[in-house]
Amino acid sequence: MPPIRVLLADDHALFRRGVESLLATEGEFEVIGEAANGQQALEMARERAPEVILMDLSMPVMDGLEATRRIKAEMPDVRIVILTVSDADHGLFEALRSGAEGYLPKRVEPRALYGTLRQVALGEASVSSTMAKRLLEGFARRDREAAPAPASALSASEREVLEQVALGRSNEEIAAALAISESAVRSHLRHVLESLRPERRA
Repeated sequence: MPPIRVLLADDHALFRRGVESLLATEGEFEVIGEAANGQQALEMARERAPEVILMDLSMPVMDGLEATRRIKAEMPDVRIVILTVSDADHGLFEALRSGAEGYLPKRVEPRALYGTLRQVALGEASVSSTMAKRLLEGFARRDREAAPAPASALSASEREVLEQVALGRSNEEIAAALAISESAVRSHLRHVLESLRPERRA
């Protein structure tokens, strides 16, 4: 199986080198380029056709959110995982609304990074327990403040799955707990992320 083609976009060269070294140890990832800002990421994505982009949220020239929007508009099959120093709610929702398939804090453990890259490369939704908690909190606040998505975006089944993820359970454990298939779990998570995007909502 060919390695997953990854583009790194971060304005700190030392961080890029560190991530590249980590990915090289796994063997199933190939770093095909490094961008120091969002504009470079856009240009490299056009030229090198990565499968996954690890995108810093805060960069000069063009930030990660704008780069994500532009890349997804031109190349919807490219998967984007946002990397950030903060997992604040507004950053999470804006990243997902911009088209990102994943969202990780830079303090993430290597194993979680590898797992996220594998999942998004396969077209699956990557939702960590922390991310699930933030999503549930965001939907719950809808009636108290302007939120990025309406509560109706979540069905009862989707909310149940998200609650299970927030508890740190795996897809296999969630499927057993809710008496559904693992493919149904993945489908529910994918729809949760899709429902946050403006073009998906009525």
